[in-house]
Amino acid sequence: MPSAPLSPFAGMAIGTWLARHARRHATRPLLVWAPPDGTITRWTYASFVDDVAAIGAALAARGVRRGDRVLVHLENCPQSLLARFACAWIGAVCVGTNAMAVGPELAHFAAATGAVGAITHPKFAAMLAAHCPGLAWLVVTDDDAGVQAEARTLPEAADRFSSFRRPPVAPLAADPADAASIMFTTGTTSRPKAVVWSHANVLWGARLNAMQQGLRPDDTALLFLPLFHVVGLSWCFNAMLWAGGATVLQPRFSAGGFWPAAARHGATIGSHVLATLRIMQQQPVPPHRFRRWIYARHDPAQEAHFGVELVSGWGMTEVLTQAIVCEPGADAPAGVIGRPSVGYAVRIVDEGGRAVPPGGSGALLLGGVRGLSLFKEYDADPAANDEAFDEHGYFRTGDRVILREDGWIAFGDRIKDVIKVGGEGVSAAEIESVLARAGFVGEVAVVARPDDIYGEVPVAFVVLAAAPPDIEACRAHLIAECAAHLSAFKQPRHIDFIAELPRVGFGKISKVRLREMARDRAHAAPPARSP
Repeated sequence: MPSAPLSPFAGMAIGTWLARHARRHATRPLLVWAPPDGTITRWTYASFVDDVAAIGAALAARGVRRGDRVLVHLENCPQSLLARFACAWIGAVCVGTNAMAVGPELAHFAAATGAVGAITHPKFAAMLAAHCPGLAWLVVTDDDAGVQAEARTLPEAADRFSSFRRPPVAPLAADPADAASIMFTTGTTSRPKAVVWSHANVLWGARLNAMQQGLRPDDTALLFLPLFHVVGLSWCFNAMLWAGGATVLQPRFSAGGFWPAAARHGATIGSHVLATLRIMQQQPVPPHRFRRWIYARHDPAQEAHFGVELVSGWGMTEVLTQAIVCEPGADAPAGVIGRPSVGYAVRIVDEGGRAVPPGGSGALLLGGVRGLSLFKEYDADPAANDEAFDEHGYFRTGDRVILREDGWIAFGDRIKDVIKVGGEGVSAAEIESVLARAGFVGEVAVVARPDDIYGEVPVAFVVLAAAPPDIEACRAHLIAECAAHLSAFKQPRHIDFIAELPRVGFGKISKVRLREMARDRAHAAPPARSP
């Protein structure tokens, strides 16, 4: 049997890649931090890598070893990137968690990955200490993502990130197949799955994304999308780093601050989701230097309105890149997500596994190399790993797409029951699990309802186990339970009590019918909570 093919990143790791970039682009700008207070902080390639090496040394002094997991629970800020790369520098694994996660979610993330310590903001420190007692240490930033932290009593063992430094150490020459990062994604189960990226995965994503987006060393990206998601991290920051360009990092999207920041820093590259473009459509478009934005679907009307070329594409955490992409200059029709990338084998199949003809729709399957172009594995979850791939080794994406007659691919819907809220993936099953445990509930089903700003929002249909004395008090109780256990974007915008859930076939809940009901009742009551 022939030996395994040689990896394009043989002998490389994230740390050695960074060190090489520091030598090649030492004085070039890499990162500009632009928080709300207007205080700008800058890193060149050399100074960024110097900080990464010093923080990596501090982690090692704390006892972090190769393969150990470190929880990084931060909003967009420089410390999030420095901590992530410092972990890779010494061969540790960064567990990047959603900054909107609440205590029970963090408890699961820490326990499931066996995290040895955590890096977080002052406003999250008490929550982490209370819900993650197994953490051996805690490092806390000096502010809350650019906002002065309120006076708080921090856990006794907490260190300040600003002083979390040691004399720099050389990067570990890790095997490119070693785990480098864990990101949590949402699927059809009640718990998010831990997606493991290898060093080779990270490098692959950076390289291919930079190539497909046509990024250049003289580009400056304006980035507000969260770094704990694949688009913000792999499609945007890592890709720009590979290209040798600069990234202006913002804590979050600001409707009033986007254009001024773009003008101040001369931004040429951006990334958007449906919600941000819809907000910006309500504003005048000033003169700018943008030449390209990354977006989900090709939209010539948006290109004309903003005067920017859109690079559209489809991807997910397990894939790291745009596996289906409209590359720059493609004469694509409106609404498509693209054509297969050079890095993947794409199949679109019907329920019998047969390739659909042009004009048909089917399940999207991806062929690639595990640990390189496809994620390494779901952490400590053999059943999920087995289920994720078909008998030919193709990854089941859980999405349904349309193969147009002209060869372009358009997105259809999600086979997996995932709701997309402003770019965030939300598991209906996770919300259902929280509501089912909340009391009064006999049955519950959660579906998506269209939303003008967020694209979709979750709504819940509840069959009560018994009639409560006060229906509105019951609704308020269920809303409070969701607020206590779910991030804000996951919380149902409305809870509707019904006598029974509609069903099809052998008693299966008809979520198609529930989605129709959700649309029909969209204006029947005020939302339970805004995202």
